[in-house]
Amino acid sequence: MKKILINLIIILLLVLLYGCTNSSKNTDNKLYIYNWTYYIPDQVIKDFETKYNVKVVYDVYTSNEEMYAKLKAGGAKGYDLVFPSGDFVKIMISSGMLSPIDSTKIASFNLLDPLITSKIAYDPGLKYSFPYMVGAAGISVNKKYIKKFSKSARIFENTALKNKMTLLDDMREVLGLALKELGYSVNTFDKGQLEEAKQLVLKWKQNIVKFDAESFGKGFAAGEFWVVHGYSENVFLELDPSMKAQTEFFIPPKGGPMYIDSMVILKDSKHKDLAYKFINFIHEPQVYAKIVDYLKIPAINMEARKFVTVSPNYNIIDLKNCELKEDLGEGVELYNKIWEEIRI
Repeated sequence: MKKILINLIIILLLVLLYGCTNSSKNTDNKLYIYNWTYYIPDQVIKDFETKYNVKVVYDVYTSNEEMYAKLKAGGAKGYDLVFPSGDFVKIMISSGMLSPIDSTKIASFNLLDPLITSKIAYDPGLKYSFPYMVGAAGISVNKKYIKKFSKSARIFENTALKNKMTLLDDMREVLGLALKELGYSVNTFDKGQLEEAKQLVLKWKQNIVKFDAESFGKGFAAGEFWVVHGYSENVFLELDPSMKAQTEFFIPPKGGPMYIDSMVILKDSKHKDLAYKFINFIHEPQVYAKIVDYLKIPAINMEARKFVTVSPNYNIIDLKNCELKEDLGEGVELYNKIWEEIRI
C-alpha cells in the first residue's frame, strides 16, 4: 500500500511538472504585439505564426498618445513589440522603455532606402528602433459629390462642405497641417506662429463634423463624410472597387507632418528572440511587398520594390515638403494648451 502511494505521488509530480513545462513552452511561443490599426494584413501574421510555430497576440491603438499613455500607466504590460512614430521613439528612449537593438540579429539594414534613413534624427544609428513604414496623413475626397476642389488644406474652409468633413483627432497632425499651410515648421515653438495655426484650425473647425481618428474611414465609405483628413490606408481598406475609383487622395503641396513608424522592442519584453524573428520576417522583400501592396503606401525596403504589384496612393516624392515630427520635450505643454483651446 505504501509503495502504491509513493508511486501515485511520483506520477502526480510528473504530471504537474509536465503541465508546468508545457505552460512555459506555450508562453515562450507567444509574441505580444501592440500596433496601429489596419497596419499589417492578417495573412502576414498567420504566415509568421506558421513559419515559426508560434502564436501572435495582436492589439491595436489609434494614436501614439494612446499607446504611450497605456504603456506608462502599466495597462499594457507584457507586450514585446510596439510600432511608435519617430518622435515617440525618442520619448520612449528617454523614458528608458526600450531594449537596445542588437544589429547582429537583423539582416535587413542594407535593404533600407538611405533617403529615408538619412532623415532619422530621433534615433541616430538605429540603436533602439528599426523602420517599418514611412508616410503622411493626407486628404481623401469623394469625387462623386465634389466635382471641383482645391488640392490643399484650404478645402476645410469651404462652407459648401459644412458637416461633410472630418479632421484627425490628433494634435500634432492637425496643428502640423495648419502650420505647413502657413509656411511654418511642424515643430515650431514660436507662439505667434502657433496662434496663427490655432486660428486657422478654428476656422476649419466651423465646417467639420468632428475630430475623428477612429471611424473616418468607415464614415467616408458609408458616404457620411465627403472629405476626410487621415491616413490613406484607413480609407481605402474600407472602400469597394467602385468607390475607390471615385476617391482621390492627396498630400497638400505645402506639405504636412510625415512619419516614420518603427518597430521597437520593449525593455521588459520576455520574447526578444521572437521579436527579432518578426522584424526580420517583416522585412523579407516578398513579405514586405505584400504589406505595402495592402497599405498602398511607398516601400522603404528597396529590394521589396521589385515585388510590389499595386500602385501606392502616393510616392516618396510627394513627401518632399513634409516634415518629420520631433519630440517637443517641455514644449508639449504649449501645444497641449493650444489643442485644448481648439477642442473645447
